[in-house]
Amino acid sequence: MNINSLLNFTVTDRFLRYVIIDTQSDPASDTVPSTEKQKDLGRLLVTELLKMGVTDAHLDEFGYVYATIPANVDKQVPVIGFCSHMDTAPDCSGTGVSPIVHKNYQGEDLILPDDPAQIIRLKDHADLKNQLGNDIITASGTTLLGADNKAGVAEIMDACYQLINHPEIKHGDIRILFTPDEEIGRGVDKADIKKLGAYAGYTMDGESAGNMENETFSADGAKLLINGLSSHPGFAKGKMESAIKIAGQIIAALPFELSPEGTTGKQGFVHPVSVEGHVETAAIEFIIRDFDDDKLAEHANVIRKIAGDVLKQFPSSTFELQVKPQYRNMKSVLDKHPQIVEYGMEAMKRAGLNAKLCSIRGGTDGSRLSFMGLPCPNIFAGEHAFHSKQEWVSVQDMQKAVETILHLCMIWEERS
Repeated sequence: MNINSLLNFTVTDRFLRYVIIDTQSDPASDTVPSTEKQKDLGRLLVTELLKMGVTDAHLDEFGYVYATIPANVDKQVPVIGFCSHMDTAPDCSGTGVSPIVHKNYQGEDLILPDDPAQIIRLKDHADLKNQLGNDIITASGTTLLGADNKAGVAEIMDACYQLINHPEIKHGDIRILFTPDEEIGRGVDKADIKKLGAYAGYTMDGESAGNMENETFSADGAKLLINGLSSHPGFAKGKMESAIKIAGQIIAALPFELSPEGTTGKQGFVHPVSVEGHVETAAIEFIIRDFDDDKLAEHANVIRKIAGDVLKQFPSSTFELQVKPQYRNMKSVLDKHPQIVEYGMEAMKRAGLNAKLCSIRGGTDGSRLSFMGLPCPNIFAGEHAFHSKQEWVSVQDMQKAVETILHLCMIWEERS
């Protein structure tokens, strides 16, 4: 079926509506969700779903949105789900987002008006070469845009609208899940997999059109606690062992070839993300990433060895390294369910895209969902330069993502 001729896309209007809602998550918060304002978008999505006729749409106490598009066929079809996260990253402000649509992009520099130093150039953004003639959406220069992941949210919402308004698109039960706090690693902490009740899932949270990711980093978090020796600075000679200076030496000794800026492809890294402390105590927070689970422990040992070597100069000081698992490479789960990935690739091809299976140097909600019993690869949403003021997405890529979702629904029905 050529569904493109049927569709009156709503994805752009939805996206422009969603990005102006500040949903930044907060890693320092202990609440769920980490910021109450994430529920502002959740409530809007529920309202829109109810108006479409999705009768079970609701926002739970933890800020998750659940909904079901009922099957329109009599035969048994596996239940599939689509997931995107509502929060934006703490790395860059999400307050006062002012989206701009740059029509008919022809390769010119996109100068963002609220900060003319922010210039999106073709030479700096490789995928822009595939966008000639398309409409590019950016922020105005002082905030991120929020395409990560409100592009995915808008695409799923438009797909829901199309399924309800086009009964000729045959499908089984479709479950929808919108999550908070993905950007701070807590996106599915309170997700109710039993309530979702899906056999397979797809996160819409990837980059270039046609890309599908069946492999992510495996991830640990680490915290290095340093206990120094404090002394009055006027009488500190031969006594003081500053935890702050010890922390600085440890960070400086981390090998460049094990840093994010020194690695690519399947290479893992150790990355200090925050430092705080005083003369007496200091703490360094790390993220540890690799596609090979076994190498996570090796990377943690690099930190441990460097800390031990540095502290040989400070006999009265000690350290402790605490390591906690965050998520694991979803490929080990998805390899057991090859049709989930195969159907995703077929859906992109039917949407007229050059389908490409990729690995992502990061993680998605799908990483953890896969290990919670919901195998869940990641499909492109069209977002680029995420977590930055130069974030952008194209209207046409978002529309292709909507088509991909609809084709996926039809493929699962056809193959059942």
